[in-house]
Amino acid sequence: MRELLSLTDALAWPLALTLAWMAGELLYRWASVPRIAVYGLCGFIFGNLAAGYLPPAYADAFLMLANLGFGLMLFELGYRINLRWLRINPWLPLTALLESALTWAAVYLVSRACGVAPLSSCLLAALAMASSPAGLLRVINEEGGAGQVTERAMHLTAMNCVLAVFVFNVTVGVGVFQTSGDVVHAGWAGLVVLAASSGLGAAFGFLVPLWQRLVGHARADATLTFAVAVFLLVAITHVLRLSPVLAALTFGLVARHRRITLSPAQRNFGALGDLLAVLLFFFVATTVEWFSVFEGFMLGLLLLLVRALVKVAVCTATARASGISARKGALTGVAIMPMAVFTIVMVEQTRRLGVDLFDSLAPLAAMAILAEVLAPVLTQRALAAARESSQHPGANPGTNPEQPKEKTDAVA
Repeated sequence: MRELLSLTDALAWPLALTLAWMAGELLYRWASVPRIAVYGLCGFIFGNLAAGYLPPAYADAFLMLANLGFGLMLFELGYRINLRWLRINPWLPLTALLESALTWAAVYLVSRACGVAPLSSCLLAALAMASSPAGLLRVINEEGGAGQVTERAMHLTAMNCVLAVFVFNVTVGVGVFQTSGDVVHAGWAGLVVLAASSGLGAAFGFLVPLWQRLVGHARADATLTFAVAVFLLVAITHVLRLSPVLAALTFGLVARHRRITLSPAQRNFGALGDLLAVLLFFFVATTVEWFSVFEGFMLGLLLLLVRALVKVAVCTATARASGISARKGALTGVAIMPMAVFTIVMVEQTRRLGVDLFDSLAPLAAMAILAEVLAPVLTQRALAAARESSQHPGANPGTNPEQPKEKTDAVA
């Protein structure tokens, strides 16, 4: 009997992941439901059914693999960011700043009005600022998205993630880990994390292409080289307690502008990226407990609606000034709805320091699982409505007419 139970423990995670992948494939083909939404729902069900049964060692092992999958997606998003476009069209960074700041303010005020403590409201607001690069990028690649809405959504996501990481670190430093309540010291600590993470990612962005040139395979072996480098980068940030989000984004950004390209066949990092994506979206949902979702469901739903309204309103209001129609601006706001993976990764980082935000912030758990399942569908529908999905009959994917002309990167 003990041998049978041991065998069941060892096979539970692989079998659950396999079933989640199969369900994702079937529902995507039969009902056009984004695969990652299915992975997340399966992970939520599995995590709660198996709670207290599976040894924690298995979860720890899968956590590292999930972080690697997230790092690969962040790298790819960073690789697709065009700094020249941001300089030419300053309304893009202004839009990101406005929608992030107003989202923070709106979520904070609604939380306080509903009786949430000031510190908890600040944490909820900081996490609500960001969009999830993983959720957005997987849907874009799955749908073959290309065009104005697609490009703007990626750029806005990259910028609001950077802002959210800084605000979240400062908030945690002040309210959770700083007994003195020294705002200046906590702000400085946030800046140090921001600078150190970005600097580490930039160093990888310079050194890895240099290695590629030295060995003489700058294009043929780029996919494997960058995958190994991202794995090392994620491990270093994990050990040093830096931000893997900023480090991986910066790595991809610098590598792009060093003109080293991935093979055209390796978007999503090929089969490795697809496998890790299943694991990532499945695993993050297993960390959310159903009773926390139930307890904070109504407030979590309200905060998600407030967040959505603010982002859509800001993107719509700044659309014409930034060179697109109000309709495409609104669709851009809808496309950046994913937030679950980013939120849960940030929460897992605080767990390593002894604080479980899901235990104290029930609305956060509800927001995470709702966004995990519903947000990818909204992104998919936004791309279809903008006619930028290759899965849409009338779509016409192509290069973004707003972006300055330059040599096309394979992964971009």
